[in-house]
Amino acid sequence: MQRIPFIMLSRLIDGAGDYGNEVEVGRGINKAIKEGVVKREELFVTTKLWNTYHHKDNVRPAFEKQLKDMELDYVDLYLIHFPVPLKHVAVDAAYPPGWYQPNGATEIEFERSPMQDCWREMEKIAESGKAKNIGISNFNVQLILDLLTYANIKPAVLQVELHPYLQQTRLVEWVQKQGIQVTAYSSFGPASFIQLTDDGKTAEPLLGHKVITDIASKHGKTPAQVLLRWSIERGVAVIPKSMNVERTRTNIDLFSFSLDKDDLSAIAKLELGLRFNDPFSYGFGLPLFC
Repeated sequence: MQRIPFIMLSRLIDGAGDYGNEVEVGRGINKAIKEGVVKREELFVTTKLWNTYHHKDNVRPAFEKQLKDMELDYVDLYLIHFPVPLKHVAVDAAYPPGWYQPNGATEIEFERSPMQDCWREMEKIAESGKAKNIGISNFNVQLILDLLTYANIKPAVLQVELHPYLQQTRLVEWVQKQGIQVTAYSSFGPASFIQLTDDGKTAEPLLGHKVITDIASKHGKTPAQVLLRWSIERGVAVIPKSMNVERTRTNIDLFSFSLDKDDLSAIAKLELGLRFNDPFSYGFGLPLFC
């Protein structure tokens, strides 16, 4: 009963092959279009290339499968999910394949696949018109700087974990200077991602943090609105997730107020360098963000 209103409110759909739900996402999108709730051009659909498809021979087939699963002619944004080339896993062996090989392996296996080759295939997808924009996720400055030396099409977007506990100010400012739009995921901190680590389980929830709740009370807004508005004040796009229609409604009501200098100063002091989406913390032995 709530799914159609939800699509009416949430015009940006952030997905990924690794989420394992693109068939269902596509059904929802196409149902909404068929019933006249929304037009395709009114939606912004994002999906991501998983790590096991970085080889130049596997990028396009993986993308085409994702398009087919969603029953779409194009996506608005296609991202490289992680800068991690894992050994290829055939679709008929396991899908989505995850981080490990589907043979009971307990260690991740890498593939000799240069990012330059992967990015060129991403550019070909963009040139075909099947991805209106291409971009990257979970990349650091060094990787982006290298990519910019060979890219014919500059990444449109960098999607990274951003919240008051992990503000990444220098990364955000540098990337913005390159003309790349920064998008934040896990905007609500430990409440925003699967809590697989002790940090995720024990960190004080930002939605209940006194600094955030006090600012929310001051402006007559919810803590979630304050956290999202904080990113917007920094020029960062947000992709909040909620299965509740009313929360989705409030999450997009972000332009009726602004945070003042005192608010921003108080939030800046919450920085802990605390990351919740880290493959190393999952036990994969990959210190990606070092």
